[in-house]
Formats: sequence, structure tokens, C-alpha cells
Amino acid sequence: MNSNRIILGSEEWCGFPQLNIPIIKARVDSGAKTSALHALNIEPFRRDGLPWVSFDVHPIQNDGKTTVHCEAPVFDKRRIKSSSGSSEVRYVIKSRLSIADSLWDVEVSLTNRDNMGYRMLLGRQAMAGKVLVDPESSCLLGVPSEDDLHDLYKPTKTTRTGLKIGLLGSDLSLYSNRRLMEAGQERGHEMEFLQIKDCYIKLDGKYPEMHYRGGRILNEFDAIIPRIRPSMTFYGCALTRHFEAMGVYTLNSAAAITKSRDKLFALQILINSGLPIPTTGFAHSPLDTDELIKMVGGAPLIVKLLQGTQGKGVVLAETKKAAESLINAFKSLKVNILVQEYIGEAKGEDIRCFVVNGKVVASMKRTAAPGEFRANMHMGGTASLVKVSQEERKVAQLAAKTMELKVAGVDIIRGENGPLLLEVNSSPGLEGIEGISEKNIAGKMIEALEKNLKFGALSPATTSSIESVSGQ
Repeated sequence: MNSNRIILGSEEWCGFPQLNIPIIKARVDSGAKTSALHALNIEPFRRDGLPWVSFDVHPIQNDGKTTVHCEAPVFDKRRIKSSSGSSEVRYVIKSRLSIADSLWDVEVSLTNRDNMGYRMLLGRQAMAGKVLVDPESSCLLGVPSEDDLHDLYKPTKTTRTGLKIGLLGSDLSLYSNRRLMEAGQERGHEMEFLQIKDCYIKLDGKYPEMHYRGGRILNEFDAIIPRIRPSMTFYGCALTRHFEAMGVYTLNSAAAITKSRDKLFALQILINSGLPIPTTGFAHSPLDTDELIKMVGGAPLIVKLLQGTQGKGVVLAETKKAAESLINAFKSLKVNILVQEYIGEAKGEDIRCFVVNGKVVASMKRTAAPGEFRANMHMGGTASLVKVSQEERKVAQLAAKTMELKVAGVDIIRGENGPLLLEVNSSPGLEGIEGISEKNIAGKMIEALEKNLKFGALSPATTSSIESVSGQ
């Protein structure tokens, strides 16, 4: 009954001809149900109305240069638990597996296996009825030589048409991150998403290095686009600063991002440049509460947490008693807050100006939801196209320049005496502004990066030879 079954050891070399992966070393694991393939830059898209997924594979262990770009129809999307006990939602594809001159279709989940010993895991679902496993043996079907691997993944010299750009962020599925990846690829650049939590630093006076999950050294990037969520500000800025120390260009610098995230420091810098802001107070002692309220013109007033973001930690106190209670409550918790005058004439509206390389490339008006005082899209607010005045444009441009940000979302409200600056965001979202303006803002960010690096994508003088893998 078993004579037709293939005998495998605990590890074997196999292939996926439909994915242009001629050979890859797999861990044979009958304890795992679903097979898994090491994949990076996993991006869903649609082809002929059907869901597909594109991804990159480094088929050789400890080799981050040999890369095969793959595309396949999405077979499923399911939550899968790893051997470590953690679970994640993965794309699952169905592809033809090649083992010992035999071919059959198997389900394979796509995940980052950099911290695993094998680029491929062959699960029992793929082996059922086809193979038997001898766990005491290894590579019963043979081992390819280094020359074999070289021939199968033979590098060739090609003309470079773009930059190697890393997008440093926490979630590739976010609209902004996906759009930046697409915009870079459309302009001929090699884009790679770098998960912040998977990067780590080697501090060395002569040879500083950035390492990535699995031990890969990130030393081949021309530029980094930081997209750092507020909860990762300290670590994300440390990574950005280290890339800068390695001579890698960053679209926004770590120093600029750090300044923008400290609301009090940012306001101090902005007013020193003569920029108009709502009257704002900051104090530590509860004994100063009454004076603090008077300082900003009394109630109603706004109380802001220094570490708040996207409208979170922003509260309207409509009466003096409510303001006193709120301020004292925050102080008793030893939480730093700003107290700011309430601009009633703004009527729950503000303006977001998107600044790239010193120019306002798009702007939108955000209107608060009924019953809300903040123009917050996460709280049911709405957005519409708006034409900003020359004065508002100058405020936005000067704010970005003052904060030394190449890319910034500058929030302004219209007061009775002119525009007032609320905040400068170093990682502004693209979804709302692109949808309202119908402009390719992500593309403008990539163009800004090219200009700052003096990169001419179509100029022969700027091209150079790099290694590219056949089959990409």
C-alpha cells in the first residue's frame, strides 16, 4: 500500500515551479497542519475582478539578496497558530509542489519566517496520501551543491532604474503605507516594508549596522520613509536616527519627528517663528488651576494631553467648574496637559494642509460630527475640498519649515482675526486627502525624495549596476 509513497526525512529540498522557485529547503513537520512559505512585502490586489496577492521570497536561508517576486490567486485568508503559540491572519495560496519528480497542488500560507530555521515548512495537509516521513533521516532526496544553487538562481547584471527605498512602519495594510509602496514601485523604485518592531541596532563607532528579524543586515537602502505611529515614537525615531548615522537619507528626520510629537515643545518652536496659535497654558501645580483658566480667556476651553493623537486626549470643558475638575483630575494622575482657548467661531471645522518639500500640495476642510466639537474623521466627522487663502498657505509652509519636516500635515483653524495653527503632524494620513483632492499625494512624496537625493530616474548618468535575480 505504501510502495508508491515518497519517503522524506525531517528536512528536504522541494520546489514551486508555478512561483518560479526551482528549489527551497523545507522543514518536514507532520505536527503542523498547513504548509508555510517565507514571504515578504505581501500585498493584495485584484486581477480580472478576483483577489490575488503579490509577495517576495528569499528562497535561500541567510541570503537576503536572492529574491523571487511571486504572484498568485488568493485561495483563502485564515488565522493560523504558529509553533510558538502566537496566531496571525495569513493569506493562503494553492500552488504546485515539486518533490522527487512528482507534482501535486498544496495549500501554502504566506508569512515572515526570518526567525525560523527554514524558509519553508511542509505540513501534514500537503503530505497526506503522498509521502511517508522518516524523522531520523535528513535530505533523503539529495542536497544541491552551491554551484547548483548558483545556477538555479543565477544573478545577472542589469541597469538600475530606481532607488532602494525602505518604508519604516508598523502595519503594511494601512492605506497610507500601501499607497506609498505602490507609488514608489510605479516610479521604478524597489520598495520594501520594514516592520519597526523587527529592526534592531548595532552601535559601533566605525561600522554602525541596522539588523532585521533573522539577522539580515539592512545596508543596501538609499532612502527611508519613516511612518511612525505615536506609540512607537521613541523606538521608531531611534531607528530613523541610526539610518541617518549610516548615511541613509530619511524623508523626515528623527529630530524633526521627535519635535513634532512633543506638543508643548512644538508650540514653543512655532511661536518663536511668529506663527499664530490659540492662547495656550501649561502648569504643573493644582494651585495654579484658576490662573491657568483665566490665562486662556476662561471657559469654554480645551484640555489636551501632551501625548494624545488623532483627537484622542482632547476634551472640551464648557464651564469653569468643569474645567477646574478636569484639570485637577489630570494633575492628580500626574499627567501633563495643555489648556487652550476655545475658538468658537471655527464652528467645529479645521483645515488640513498637506505640505511636501515646502509646498502645499493639497488641502481639505474637516467638519465635526453633530454633537462633537472636534473635526475628527475617527469620530464621524466629514471632509470636503477647500481652497486655502494665501495667508493660510504661508502659515502651513512656515510651520513645516520651522519643524524641519519635508512632509507634514498642518492643521489650521479659522479665527476671527485670521488663521491659527493647531498642530503639525509628521506622519499625516493619505486616505482622506487623496480621496478628497483626487491627487496622487503618495507620488508627490516619492518625487520629493527623488529631488532631495538629486535622483533622475530617466537620466543615464544616475543609473548603476545592481544584482537582480532571474525570475523576478
